[in-house]
Amino acid sequence: MRWKLCAAWLVVLMASTWSVSVAEEEKPPTLERSYLGLSRGPLRQAKLVDLPPGTLLHAGSVVVTAEQVMEQIARADEQIRAQLDKNRFYVLEQLGVRALLLGEAQEWARIQQMSTIEETPASLIETYVQSIAGKVGVSDEEIRVFFEKNKNMFGGASFEQVAQMLKPYVLSQKQDKVLAAHVNALSKRYPVELAAQWVKTQARASLDNPVDKARRSGTPTVVDFGAQGCGPCDMMTPILEELRQEYAGRCNILFVPVREQQILAARYGIESIPVQVFFDKDGKEFFRHIGLFAKEQMVAKLAELGVE
Repeated sequence: MRWKLCAAWLVVLMASTWSVSVAEEEKPPTLERSYLGLSRGPLRQAKLVDLPPGTLLHAGSVVVTAEQVMEQIARADEQIRAQLDKNRFYVLEQLGVRALLLGEAQEWARIQQMSTIEETPASLIETYVQSIAGKVGVSDEEIRVFFEKNKNMFGGASFEQVAQMLKPYVLSQKQDKVLAAHVNALSKRYPVELAAQWVKTQARASLDNPVDKARRSGTPTVVDFGAQGCGPCDMMTPILEELRQEYAGRCNILFVPVREQQILAARYGIESIPVQVFFDKDGKEFFRHIGLFAKEQMVAKLAELGVE
C-alpha cells in the first residue's frame, strides 16, 4: 500500500602519532556521533560548529537560516504545524537537502548542455533524480526473490500470475533505494556545517518520542509503521501483540500510526505501509521490511539480532 506523507520531501595527516591523536580530538563532532537517529542520512556526517547568529547550516554557497526554518513551518498545514515545530531540525534538513540537490541538478544540467530557462527549482531537481532512477533496472530473478519473500501477500497466486504486476513495484522499490542512498550521502559529498548549540536544543525536542527513546534504551527495538484500515497493517496487529508479550523485557515492540505521527514517519523515511524497522541494542538500524511480515519471519530476524 502506497502512502504519501505531507511533508515535503521531499551532501593533514600529522607526522607523529601524538600529533595525529590531538588532531583527531580537535575535529568537530559529527551529527551522527552526537545525536544518533536525528538524521537518517543526508546530514549524518555534518560537522557541529559555531556559526554566525541566525545561520543554522552552511555548505559552500548553501546557507539555511533560522528565519527560513520558521517561515517553512508557518506555511505548513495547521494540522502538522505543531509536529514540525517540535521537529525543527527535520525542517532544516529538508531545506538543506533541497538546496544541495538543486546545486547538483544545476551542475548536471550544465554538463548535459540542457536549457533550464523554463525549469523551476523543483522540476529541475525532479528531472535530475529521475535521470538517476532511469539507470536502474530490475531482473526476473529479483522479482522472483521478492515474490518468494512475500508469498503471503498474493493469496495463493503463482509467480507467473503476478510477475508482470510485480515488476513495476519491485523496480520502484529498487529505484527508491538508489535515490535514498544518493540523497543520504550528501554530507559525505559536501562539507556541511551545522550550528552546534541550535542542534543541541532541537535534538532534545525531536528525540522526545517513543521510537527514539526505545532506540536509546540499550534494548533491541522493532517499530511497525502503519495505519488502521490498511489491510496488511491490521493483519500485523495480532502479530505485534504476541511478540510484545513473548519478548517483554528483551525487545521493544512499538507501533507508530503514520496518519497521526506524520513527521515522525517522514523522519524515518516511511512511504509505504506497513513497514517494520529493526534496531540493534545500540540503536542502529539493522533491517527493514515493507509489507505484511509473518511472525515466524520476525522471530527469525530477532534471532539474528541476538534476541532469543
